[in-house]
Amino acid sequence: MSKLIVVSYDDEFKAEQVRLDFIKMQKSYLVELEDAVVAVKKQDGKVKLRQMHNLTAYGALGGGFWGMLIGMIFMNPLLGFVVGGSAGAVSGALSDIGIDDNFIKQIAEKFKPGTSALFVLLSSELNDKALEELKGTGGTIIQTSLTNEDEEKLRKALAEAKVEVK
Repeated sequence: MSKLIVVSYDDEFKAEQVRLDFIKMQKSYLVELEDAVVAVKKQDGKVKLRQMHNLTAYGALGGGFWGMLIGMIFMNPLLGFVVGGSAGAVSGALSDIGIDDNFIKQIAEKFKPGTSALFVLLSSELNDKALEELKGTGGTIIQTSLTNEDEEKLRKALAEAKVEVK
């Protein structure tokens, strides 16, 4: 079962740093990320989403391939590539995987300008090693689907200062 974690930060850049920490943890097999989105509320009040996956590019690439393949059948691969790539880019831009963008925007609208939030969807448990990596990153937990016990562990890890061993 997937677990959602939403943490807000007092500046526009901290959420991106913590998302990079989650991506490093995924590469080390400490967590399994389904999605990780950073929402930034700019000084003018607009909310910008930074997705983990660029679906427009994936869609354009896949659409271009299939368009070129179909275009070869009809003796016009270049036209097929252009039409397929365009259609793929549009469908990629309109598709949404992981955390619902409308949900993210609804929560981010309530933040103060100049702040950010990290929305993480995990398909694994948040184990002790992952919590150790998150120590001292700060932030305020806005919402989770973790158990009360796991949420408290996360809250302590975020607030606790990281001790560097020399």
